[in-house]
Formats: sequence, C-alpha cells, structure tokens
Amino acid sequence: MSDILMLPERVKNNIQIGEGHYREFKSAYEGEPNNKKPGDVKKLCRYTAEALMAFANADGGELLIGVEDNGTITGIPHKESEIQAMLNACNTLIMDYNRNPLPLITNCQLELEDKIILFFSISKGTTRIYQLTDGTCKKRKGKATEPVSFHQIDFERKEIHSREYDRQFVDGATVHDLDSSLLQSIADSYLRGIGVERYLQQIGLAEYSPTGLKLRMATLLLLAHHIEKWHPRSQVRILKVSGTELKTGEQYNATEAGEVSGNVFVLVEKSWEMLRPFLTSKTELSSQSAKFEQKLIYPELACREALINAIAHRDYQISNAIEVYIFTDRIEIKSPGSLLSTLTIKDLEELQGAHESRNVLIAKILRENKYMRELGEGIKRIFELMAQHELQKPKLYSNATWFRVALYHKSVFTEPQQHWLSLFDSVPLTSNQKKIVVLGINEREISPDDISKALSTDNRNIYDETVTPLRKAGILGEIRTNAVASQLAKRQKIPKKKIARFKVNKNFGITKG
Repeated sequence: MSDILMLPERVKNNIQIGEGHYREFKSAYEGEPNNKKPGDVKKLCRYTAEALMAFANADGGELLIGVEDNGTITGIPHKESEIQAMLNACNTLIMDYNRNPLPLITNCQLELEDKIILFFSISKGTTRIYQLTDGTCKKRKGKATEPVSFHQIDFERKEIHSREYDRQFVDGATVHDLDSSLLQSIADSYLRGIGVERYLQQIGLAEYSPTGLKLRMATLLLLAHHIEKWHPRSQVRILKVSGTELKTGEQYNATEAGEVSGNVFVLVEKSWEMLRPFLTSKTELSSQSAKFEQKLIYPELACREALINAIAHRDYQISNAIEVYIFTDRIEIKSPGSLLSTLTIKDLEELQGAHESRNVLIAKILRENKYMRELGEGIKRIFELMAQHELQKPKLYSNATWFRVALYHKSVFTEPQQHWLSLFDSVPLTSNQKKIVVLGINEREISPDDISKALSTDNRNIYDETVTPLRKAGILGEIRTNAVASQLAKRQKIPKKKIARFKVNKNFGITKG
C-alpha cells in the first residue's frame, strides 16, 4: 500500500510542476505587495466557479487557492464560513447545477506547510457545455481562461461514450500489462524520482481501490505492451493509390504500403518512420552538386502534425485503423470518428486555435511529453506550414464516422504566375514578396490596399518588411507619389490606400551574384 499516492503529496507535486493548461494557482490575498489583505470572498467565489467551468468546458484540470503564481504557499486567511462558500461556489454560481452538475472530482481544504489551501479537481464535461448563472461562458486554453460563445448543447449518447472512453477503468488490467521501460521513462521526465504507480495516480491514469491499482483505458492505449489485448485496431495503415481517385470493386487501385500496430507512443514513432519516405518522391537537378536529388514535396512537420493529431484525437471506441492514403497529388489522413459537435470545419479553418479533445488523457500525456504543441494549435500549425511552403491550403472533411485531412503538393501559384515569378529567380524572394510580385502580372498597377489583401494583414510592420526590399531591389517601382495619391483619392472620393501607386518591373536589372 506504500504506492498509494495520498492527496497532500499529489498536491505538493502539482505545485512543484507549476501552472499549465490543466492546472491553475490563485492567491487568496489582494492588494499591493507590501500591504496584502484577505481577498474579497465574493470575487474568490466567482473566480473559483469560472475556473472550474472553464476546465470542465475544456479538458478538465485542477485549481489550487492559497498558492501564488510562482508556487509559494500563502494559505487562506478567511473564516471557516467563507472557506465553505468558496468550496460550494460551483453549486451556487453554475447555471442549472442541480440538473447538470459540474463533473467535480474533489473539492476540499488541505493543510500544507502549516497553511490551509483549497484544492479542486474536475473532469472534462462529457454531457454538455457549462455557463454561470449570469450567462458567462469560459473555456481553458493554455494558462488562460478565455470567454467563449455559449451554445446549448446536450451531446448525443454516442458522443458521450466517445468522450468518456479513454477515462473508463478496465477490469483485469495491471501495471504488468504496460511497457515498463516506456512507463519509467515518461515518469522520470514528468517528475524525477516519482515511482511509476505514483506517477500513474498523479497524472490521473490510475487510482487505488480496495482491490488494488485500477488502470484507465487511456493508460493501456498509451502504454500497453500488447495493445491487441485491449484494442483490436490500434493501428495506422498506409496505402498507395494509383491516380488521384480511390476506386472500388474490380477497379480498386490501392495497395498496402505498410501497417503499424501498437500503443500510442509506438504508433507515433513507427508510423512516422513508415510515412516519411513518401514525402520525398520528386527528383530535381541540384544547382549546387549538379546531381539529381530527391526533394520533399510535402512539409515534414505538417505531415507529422497531421498524423499525431489523428492518433491523439481519433475515436478509439471504433474498432478501425487510421488510414493514410498516398495519392499522386496529395496525402489523406483519415481517422475513425466524426468531428466533435462543439467544433466545425469552419472553426478549424479560421485558424483561431479552436480545440476540443476527445481523448483528454491521451492528449495530455502527448502534450506533456512534447509530441504535441499547445492544444488547439495543431491544425493551425499545419495550415501555416503549408502556406510557408507555398502549397495549397489543406482540405478538412468530417462525416458521421470519420475525419479527414488532405495535404496537396500543388503550388498556390498558377502556371502563368509561376512563369512570371521565374523572371525574378535571381532574387531570393520570400513567400509574402512573391504574393506581391504576382499582383503585378500583365503590367497591372498595384495599390497599398491590394498589397494588404495579398498579405492578409493590415499590420504596417509586415507591410514595410515585405515592400521595402522589393522597392530597394527595383522590382517594385513607384508610379505615383504619396502626395499625388492623396490628390487622386480626394478627387475620386475613395480611400488613399485604394489608389494604385506601384508596378512590378521585370527588367529590374539585378543579376545573380
């Protein structure tokens, strides 16, 4: 029983690890550093309710009141009745609490370093979105609690089971079913010296019961030595398709290029090793070595991000594998399970960091082991990497049974635009500068507004950083001064930024070297 992780030790470990997406500290004091006084109880109650609501609307988490941002324990200087009000804040301030209570795991007071603190632990909400009685709705993102628009959502039973799947306890599973070296490695990287059973409890992957340590499904999906015993299709299949369209029946045109089975960590590493060779199928003559070399036709990081995203967020309730199709013009990564109802394709494509974890514990462990970035940044990062490589935007699709990301190795520029850009090969243009040069095709005159739209920003610094080198190189020539543009704008009664001021000069006279 010495491996049972008692709550005070768990809380001490949390304080040592610090704040993050799943953890927040809050002082019970207010005022200037040299004149601190007990914080206003009503404000602390509201803060508590907001924080717990935000965690429940995201991926769950833990709140510690009486701890400063830097981890110093300063305690709760309030009366017992006020402490009880804080502990019960979610009962009084969360809308519709009696019918739909927050998924609170723990709310209690503890004594650490001779000081009282409050500790709250809450799961991810699986049945609905929560809001305060005044209509406020917030969600945890990174280290911040951010406002979100509220939609009255009661999830369908199928989705509820999907959201709960990785957190359910599995009868008959023990630590001996796990890859011991992998488990020890991630435990050591989390908190040096912590035993593996204590680590599993600390991170929420296991709990002690009267019959011993009980493991959650996420623990097995992440760490099982023989995954097929617990999930029949924890797999990634890679298929090579002849052409740009997958056919069926006698015309079926896909051949299996490889298959990886294993726990989540094995899938991430082994499936990436198998997929990488398919990213380098373009042969070009190197200008430096004068030899033909294999060139990447897809950004490696974008493909890896899409693959890990599929492994982390797929619906493990569905006994199908993740499938990666290599077409002649694109890669499609297809994962079991539809997009969660709190997200839309539009949310993801707007690149505002929209995020919702189906498998909270799996995503948490991958993030804390540096396999994933900030939650909600995966799709955004994929879009950014494709844009940086001047490739078309990824295409996202979801239906009732699966979600798909398609990455194309097709330039954002048309053939005539590429030919036009080739006239400027002697100058190493950035992606943003190419967007401006393309505006000037066929002698077209260019306004500052045209440039801002091409750059998709009104940021003046980005504008200047992009335009100034083009002007200095003689590529972007001025056809109207600022003063003349002002006069024309006044005469035509339009904004000055819409007056054409530049033309691209293909005979700019810059030679290589």
